[in-house]
Amino acid sequence: MRRVVITGMGIYSCIGTTLEQVRESLYNGTSGIGIDPERKEFGYRSPLTGIVSRPALKGLLDRRLRSSLAEECEYAFMATKDAFADSGIDADYLDNNEVGIFYGNDSTAKAVIESNDTVRANKDTMMVGSGSIFQSMNSTVTMNLSTIFKLRGVNITVSAACASGSHSIGLGLMFIRHGLQDMVVCGGAQETNLYSMESFDGLSAFSVRTDDPTRASRPFDAGRDGLVPSGGAATVILEEYEHALKRGAKIYGEVAGYGFSSNGGNISQPSDVGCEIAMSRAMADAGVMADGIDYVNAHATSTPQGDAFEAMALDRLFAAHNTPISSTKSMTGHECWMAGASEIVYSMLMMQNSFVAPNINFERPDEYSKNLNIAVKTIGRKIDTFLSNSFGFGGTNSAIVVKKI
Repeated sequence: MRRVVITGMGIYSCIGTTLEQVRESLYNGTSGIGIDPERKEFGYRSPLTGIVSRPALKGLLDRRLRSSLAEECEYAFMATKDAFADSGIDADYLDNNEVGIFYGNDSTAKAVIESNDTVRANKDTMMVGSGSIFQSMNSTVTMNLSTIFKLRGVNITVSAACASGSHSIGLGLMFIRHGLQDMVVCGGAQETNLYSMESFDGLSAFSVRTDDPTRASRPFDAGRDGLVPSGGAATVILEEYEHALKRGAKIYGEVAGYGFSSNGGNISQPSDVGCEIAMSRAMADAGVMADGIDYVNAHATSTPQGDAFEAMALDRLFAAHNTPISSTKSMTGHECWMAGASEIVYSMLMMQNSFVAPNINFERPDEYSKNLNIAVKTIGRKIDTFLSNSFGFGGTNSAIVVKKI
């Protein structure tokens, strides 16, 4: 079976827009959460969100290309541009080699709402700009990135709720393993505008701890009161191992295992069994046992129910081994469709720099997290193998195991 490695990474998030900025934030336990006053005025119950600045694309892309980009595409372009540069891939390489793309995205709310508002106001569909259709489809990221970077391989959007980014990496792994591609762009993107999260807010899913925004996201903590939405984009370049060696690429690590499952139950109810199956399947695929995992980046979003069910599964698999566990969502908030990809980048930066980032704001365990080794402070630790979890609405579960080469 062909081996698959990560040879490039790019990130655009609320804790940094370069790998070095993000590494520093992770090491120092720096939160990217703040308050968006427009959300309160709009009617949100909670104005908390990850603060992500919009990139300045003028000068990087011409006007025609920019007109087709939804917000999440802007983030994905920045992350992918940086990932290609990190991997040593230039325009000449892309012109002469087939490269595929799997990218996670499960909404493009702003583009849809704004185009419909224009039609309602003018009673004329011709008033909607030509770029609107390319902004408003869920496949907006893959269609735009494949056009901008001239990608000629597999081209598929992964729409799987909050596991979208993780499943994109799992699918990239499978395509390369089975000889269908030598290189694939994988990642996840999440819009952060007013319209993107209003339905979640309406479910009372968000924290209302507005007195201190940086302490609002509290994965596994007994005092958690909901998640904090966030977004941006993250890209990893997956490549067949011998192919990477031949072109002299630097190698971050090997994507060694992919596990998945579906809970098959309530549309919004998490499942400890589903979580455990995905993790166990990923470890079996990677050929490692639970005691061989040096760090777990938990999905834990800071919701009472979701964290509890994941903690049950983590307890059964890792408590006996005292495996360090943290949720980087304590700093970033829940990056939704992006999270499964960004958390591979976050974990890879920890592996590369030999530390475990803290699960900030974890002050008091509940009955489910009490047996877990939650990292409350930055831990200096050699990481040879890590596992990253992503779970989403509809019961879609994904887990990825990465090993150091």
